[in-house]
Amino acid sequence: MISIEQVSVRFGGVHALTDVGLTIEEGGICGLIGPNGAGKTTLFDVVSGLRRPTSGSVRLRDRDVTGDGALHRSRLGVRRTFQRPQVFGRLTVLDNVLAALEWHGGGGGLAADLVGWRPRRRLAEQRRARAAEALRRCGIEDLAHVHAADLPIGRRRMVELARAIVDDPAVLLLDEPTSGLDADQTALFAEVIRSLDTTIVLVEHDVPFVMGLSDRVVVLNLGRVIADGRPEEVHADPVVRAAYLG
Repeated sequence: MISIEQVSVRFGGVHALTDVGLTIEEGGICGLIGPNGAGKTTLFDVVSGLRRPTSGSVRLRDRDVTGDGALHRSRLGVRRTFQRPQVFGRLTVLDNVLAALEWHGGGGGLAADLVGWRPRRRLAEQRRARAAEALRRCGIEDLAHVHAADLPIGRRRMVELARAIVDDPAVLLLDEPTSGLDADQTALFAEVIRSLDTTIVLVEHDVPFVMGLSDRVVVLNLGRVIADGRPEEVHADPVVRAAYLG
């Protein structure tokens, strides 16, 4: 699904990533862990199109997307959440999720809006139903008409997740998804993730959460991959324990 080939990112004299090579297979859950400053979020920025690498390339399926921006990659199915939840505070929870579907267009143009064209109304109803289902899966259907700015951080994370999954993502990148969640919300989050039929990569400092959810775990340290394997193998790796888990 994703091929990261010899990717390096430099900020002046700082090497955030150095020759990172990684292949993410379709359909699995890959955990990405490592100490602060290891380069995890920078790698997400490269994959999602927010940052071009200094060198190296990124491929989505068989397509080189290195030069494509975040908007184009999102339309190819790459969805992402952030360390600090990014919601539209002035919109309701429902409208935040509907926003992820608007890029498909409504058909009929301005004239269809003015006359209430029946196919346009039907499409709007279908989208509202999809958004409502995403809210239900994320346990926030009762907040549909609350403004996102009025929500605590844990609920905002669930809004962000609902918005990321409503449009059937090909790849879902989750950056610190359990930060600010209580135990019940974390359990629900894991349940939603397990139910998705998509490729998932998650950055997370909650090591037990990552180990219990992931099929595979990759460890970054100082911008380099130092381990890659099944959760139990990575957890027992002495190099990983010395760099991060010890």
